[in-house]
Amino acid sequence: MERIVAVFVALLLAVAQISCGFSSPTTAPAFLWSSYHDGSSVNNVEDIINYQTISPKDLAKTVLSKGGWSNILCSGENVEQPVDIALVFIGRKLESSDITKNKHAERGLVDLLKVSFMSSNFSMAFPYVAVSEEKETMEKSLISAFTENCGDHLVNDIAFLESCSVEGDDLKKLTGLHSVHEYVGSRMQMKQKGQTGLVVFCSGGSQSSEGSDRTQSEGEIFSELITSLKQSGATYTVLYASDPYRLLRYPSQRALDRFLAEGTLGHDPANSTRCDGVCQIKSSLLEGVFVGIVLLIILLSGLCCMMGIDSPTRFETAQDS
Repeated sequence: MERIVAVFVALLLAVAQISCGFSSPTTAPAFLWSSYHDGSSVNNVEDIINYQTISPKDLAKTVLSKGGWSNILCSGENVEQPVDIALVFIGRKLESSDITKNKHAERGLVDLLKVSFMSSNFSMAFPYVAVSEEKETMEKSLISAFTENCGDHLVNDIAFLESCSVEGDDLKKLTGLHSVHEYVGSRMQMKQKGQTGLVVFCSGGSQSSEGSDRTQSEGEIFSELITSLKQSGATYTVLYASDPYRLLRYPSQRALDRFLAEGTLGHDPANSTRCDGVCQIKSSLLEGVFVGIVLLIILLSGLCCMMGIDSPTRFETAQDS
């Protein structure tokens, strides 16, 4: 009987591993677009989509090489650049599966990304960005990758929001959304030709710029930043990247948010038939348990059949003719 239990446990472990193997890992999307195009990126192809699952370091390398950011971030100080501001917006709301959903809590953010991607002169999309092997945040991985590839030629005017986990003595720290507006306005007033300012903005909840107590959503903050860049008259390029590392840091909180979000949707049959990532993982585990139970029943049935076979203990001696 102990052997039967051991075989059953081994079967359940194998089925669970197979089920987890079929479930996709948590990935997040990234989008790159610019209001200019110098014709030097990937044979003048305007819209590029990379369907491979890549790490944040590979994302930074692709943005530098194929996205043309090496020309604006890695050039010398005396080279005149066509871009005034390079904005890196690190989000924390979207997963890769959210792009194809009909309804989402950040639907305005998804619509803004799609419109910006389609209406820009040059754009690239990375639907599947996985967690970095070093377990770093997205902004830290991007800045370190930019530094490794550019070396001493990286732009020296880098500003980041205080909610970003970025280290560096030469970097400018911005205290909020209003500081970003002031930074962009001061750069345009000074008209620093030949220099590109790199702004790293990490979404962490920001108060409304009107002074109210209402917390702005990620889509509203991002839309306000894009509007500020347009109104300032600056030429800009934008990289939006949702951080999968932040999506995995608080799984219990995300499960609670998902439960509350589903509770506010009512009893819409269209919403009840949709299965998201959590639902797929649970269904895979249930399938594994059912398969394990069926295999256990087959095993026990076979053992019972074998134990029920009653063979004779003695055979008659054959008589010689």
